[in-house]
Amino acid sequence: MQYGEFAVNLKKSPMKQVFLLAGDEDYYIEKAKNRILELLEAKNDFQIFEKGAEISDIIMTLETPPLFSPKTVVIVKSPAFFKEDASKTKDKETERFMTLLSSMPESSYIIFILNEKPDKRRKIYKSIEKIGLILESESPRPWTIGEWLTDKLRSIGKTLDKDAYLFFMNMISAMQKISLAFLDQEFDKLALYTDEKRIDKKTMEEVFSSVPEVSSFAIVDAISEKDLNKALTLFHREVTSGAFLPLIISLIARHTRQLFQAKLLMKQGVRGKALAKPLELNPVIAEKLGTAASRFDEKDLEDALILLSDADYLLKTGQCGNEIIEEILILLCKIKTN
Repeated sequence: MQYGEFAVNLKKSPMKQVFLLAGDEDYYIEKAKNRILELLEAKNDFQIFEKGAEISDIIMTLETPPLFSPKTVVIVKSPAFFKEDASKTKDKETERFMTLLSSMPESSYIIFILNEKPDKRRKIYKSIEKIGLILESESPRPWTIGEWLTDKLRSIGKTLDKDAYLFFMNMISAMQKISLAFLDQEFDKLALYTDEKRIDKKTMEEVFSSVPEVSSFAIVDAISEKDLNKALTLFHREVTSGAFLPLIISLIARHTRQLFQAKLLMKQGVRGKALAKPLELNPVIAEKLGTAASRFDEKDLEDALILLSDADYLLKTGQCGNEIIEEILILLCKIKTN
């Protein structure tokens, strides 16, 4: 289950004693771990078993009555027995461990932390699924980040106006990998940066100015508007500031590919916010992309994608300079004549 559902289930009585926090997004794993420890009143009173710990040692700790506190809380990091390549040399011990998990001493609690996807076919996973709580913490995507954003804004007492919201969604769409821990930190800065309750686009730009994609996706917006002067001006500004050109190429290529995909989908009758699902974008951004795609010629987009592929190789091998990106911008921003 996702974090929202997981948090709700944590409050149910009696509290579960076995937890698996798994996935590639550390933010929710850490948040869930802290919430469990808070509810158990054990923020500073737990034992950690690191990767490679012996199952026998974990069993002994869970079975031993606590001496100086009312609960025994154990955290097991990177347990091998949840993975596909887990060793099968200790199956009997694993069976004994699963038996213990299903009939834990009343004072014992265990939290498994796995920073990757577990193998759901394994017996121990299925056992915990029945007796405990499992958090599936997946890296967010542009079309799934809305819940996190709403919760974060509520926690800092802020709201975004329409332009600020679009700015944020555009920034997220441009990121190669979305880090919730980073965004959480930046929104905390935002809360300190201004006393205004409603945040505008200018404030967002100032707070997030250090994010490489922020300055670069302004070029992408200029391409969508077919504003060649703006696109070239922004590009030259990026070059002067020492921007990493392959990153700019990557962002332009990604946007061009999305425009091309939107163009093909619209030919099939998929329009507006309905573009969101096939393009894997936030509905507001998908609708905006569809509007932009209607300004482009399909052949120009195809040619630009080929040029972008060549440019990436030629730039990395030192066989060309800025002029190839200028050529691509001119191609993409030319006015459609048909």
